[in-house]
Amino acid sequence: MDDEFAPMFSVGQVASMLEVQQAFLRRIDQQQVVSPQRSAGGQRRYSRHDIGQIRQVVVLMGEGMTLAAIRRIIELEFEVIRLRRERDELRARLRRLGVE
Repeated sequence: MDDEFAPMFSVGQVASMLEVQQAFLRRIDQQQVVSPQRSAGGQRRYSRHDIGQIRQVVVLMGEGMTLAAIRRIIELEFEVIRLRRERDELRARLRRLGVE
């Protein structure tokens, strides 16, 4: 199975793929904008999901947003996803109870 969250890529690989500096990737990790998993040796390992988020960060920075603002946007996106799941679970529960 292809897992988009599997930590597969090194800092150097991601920097090359996205044409960004490795220092930029370290900075967005340090500022908790996109925080990749770490290998047993402590090296950053990025998933395809992380890479998608980094692409979004690059676009938003290009539009003049700060890293703090971008971090908040990402947090809010995760909150929306969580709330939608909760809503869907509640709807399913209501259906099982015969309430629509």
